[in-house]
Amino acid sequence: MIVTRVGWLALSIAVFVGSYELQAQDAEFVYISNVTGVGEDSGDIEVQTTRALENLGEALQEHGLGYEHVVVSNVFLKDTRHFQMMNQIYRGFFSTDPPTRATVQADLLDPDALFQISVVAARGEKQIISPASLQSPELPYSWGIKVGKTLFISGATSRNPETYQPVSGDVSTQTDRVFGNVGLILEEAGMDYGDLVVCKVFLEDGRIFGGMNSAYREFVPADDPPARATVRSRLMNPVFNTEIQCIAEESSERSVVIGEGRSRSRSPFSPGISTGNRLYLSGMVGSGEGGVPSDVQGQTRNTLANLEATLAAADMDFTNVVDTWVYVTDIRQWAQVEEVLAEVLPEGSPTPTIIGAPLMGATLLVEIQMTAER
Repeated sequence: MIVTRVGWLALSIAVFVGSYELQAQDAEFVYISNVTGVGEDSGDIEVQTTRALENLGEALQEHGLGYEHVVVSNVFLKDTRHFQMMNQIYRGFFSTDPPTRATVQADLLDPDALFQISVVAARGEKQIISPASLQSPELPYSWGIKVGKTLFISGATSRNPETYQPVSGDVSTQTDRVFGNVGLILEEAGMDYGDLVVCKVFLEDGRIFGGMNSAYREFVPADDPPARATVRSRLMNPVFNTEIQCIAEESSERSVVIGEGRSRSRSPFSPGISTGNRLYLSGMVGSGEGGVPSDVQGQTRNTLANLEATLAAADMDFTNVVDTWVYVTDIRQWAQVEEVLAEVLPEGSPTPTIIGAPLMGATLLVEIQMTAER
């Protein structure tokens, strides 16, 4: 049974719809969060993946959509050993022109869940981006999908573009290879690194954060780098130490958005990137005038204040938010985070994608990333 969420009941399926004008073309995106396959019996990974994707299909149908409309898929597994079986089931649901995808291991909110998926589906013409210079994926995802002026790029790992085989090396070597492949996808779509608006970075080890940043900044524009969130997650192949998933958008109105009293700092990402009708925000944490609180609720309030200030700088507020991701270092603290979200955010806000993942600071307990539309 499908339950469309209102409020913060975290174990049902949440659906949120956003629409905006892509210059000469209208587009509508449907966001579906936290779909699992947990039933009366917990089931194995085969059962749970099947159930979850069937539940996803029902949620899509409620909006007159099907699996073919999904452009982005984020899969979270409790155990990387389930990756092969999950792919066998997943391929059956997305057999033709599958969505872009990133897959990582994470702590899931439902203790019985082995599989969790969040997706973005799009109304409008979907263009599969498959560069001739980049070997077709052997796994069930597309390198890129473009809808209107927006390009969704799969989570990229360090692979030889000619053979699809993994390229090992330190994080700098792998980040260079990741962006080399991302560049091929951008070029095939008639875009470049300057069109990147937001990225999610998944790292195997927080200690390689600095090395990733050094390599990362060589590819993104210095003046207006994309918004970004970075968390620690186990990847599906032990050879890889980083996976980077990005969105690019062509816009003559691109600008960096910084909240009043805030600064961009020297990090290679912007607090927010506006493309006119859409605002992509970086994952923000709980720093405030008094530093970072020691408790998760204090950090959540500061994080929301930082996000709200960035939204306000773009003449937006929380009512404009269409997609939210919450990363919690200790998933057992979600109830405390949820309490603050329910207190601060307006009724009807989109239910966030929620995962447990360590952050890039030893004292950080929660990070929140949002996308907003006019």
